[in-house]
Amino acid sequence: MGLFSDILKSDETLFKNPVALEFSFQPKLIKYREEKQHYIASCIKPLLQERDGRNLIITGKPGVGKTVCLKHVLGELEEEYSEEIFCIYVNCWKKDSPFKMVSEICEQVGYKWVHNKRIDELIKAAATIINKKSAVFVFDEIDKLQDHLVIYNLLEEIYKKSLILITNDDGFLSKLDQRVKSRLMPNTLKFEPYSLIQTSGILKQRVEWAFYEEVFNEEILELISKKTFENEDIRLGLFLLKESAEMAEGFAKRKVELDHVNQSLEKINEFKTKDLNYLDKKKQYLLELVKKNNGKTINEIFKIYQDEGGSQTYRTFHRKVKDLESKKLLQLKEEFRGSFGRVTIVEYDTNKKINEF
Repeated sequence: MGLFSDILKSDETLFKNPVALEFSFQPKLIKYREEKQHYIASCIKPLLQERDGRNLIITGKPGVGKTVCLKHVLGELEEEYSEEIFCIYVNCWKKDSPFKMVSEICEQVGYKWVHNKRIDELIKAAATIINKKSAVFVFDEIDKLQDHLVIYNLLEEIYKKSLILITNDDGFLSKLDQRVKSRLMPNTLKFEPYSLIQTSGILKQRVEWAFYEEVFNEEILELISKKTFENEDIRLGLFLLKESAEMAEGFAKRKVELDHVNQSLEKINEFKTKDLNYLDKKKQYLLELVKKNNGKTINEIFKIYQDEGGSQTYRTFHRKVKDLESKKLLQLKEEFRGSFGRVTIVEYDTNKKINEF
């Protein structure tokens, strides 16, 4: 082999199809989630027989394939049954108020006269259109919605429907208003993190689609799979694949080397540190409060917050805690404590870096 045979030429690239490294990329088959997809489809199937579908709450940590699975199911449904069923997807992180959510539904079903109208008027207008067919509603990040009573209104006004709510919060159902809960009567489906073998299989598949042959060797892939599995988030693995390959390209290398992966890991840790610096003062204070009271319940920490002069309502306080959780700066865990019932434990784990696992 020549001294310069591993050097990439200026017009060459390691990437065959970089789109395959996007987390939102939808392969024809969602690897290791086939059973979940069949179950989701079974909840929707009654709509095809002109009956009410079943409602479903899907839980699981970020990066375990919940949204990708749902979008895949919706895509297939829309492709085959668009004349019979409306497929409506709303991300409640982006559309976090009832008005924004309902306005988005109106837009997706073709009703554009939303200006100066009340929410109940918009729901009735959308229902007039939707009730000519059936509808599957997917509300992603549903725990970010400011008021869940709008779900009750949708359930009342839409005749044949299936509501699918996606959340990272395992205890979401218990927090719903009783009126919504009793009307929704949902089935539940939990997405568990991928095993190490599954994580490795998914990343190897993406490598085959995204890169030319021999860009990643077995040792490098094993390291990336291990780090991804330990963090229980496929998005991390996809980032490491893309970032380390771009670094290899930057050095005109034909293959990804261990140093490229290590630099990518450091980059993630650097971003995580910067995230702390860019938090506003109230969230920095709240994070420090959690750190000092690690392992206490959210109600206990809120009481300490009030004792220290905090003026925010519990609802605002809780929303900020959830936002910190979404940034993976702390964790919320549900526990059963006898006569106290279910409580939410707040744990601080910011200092653990990815390359410290």
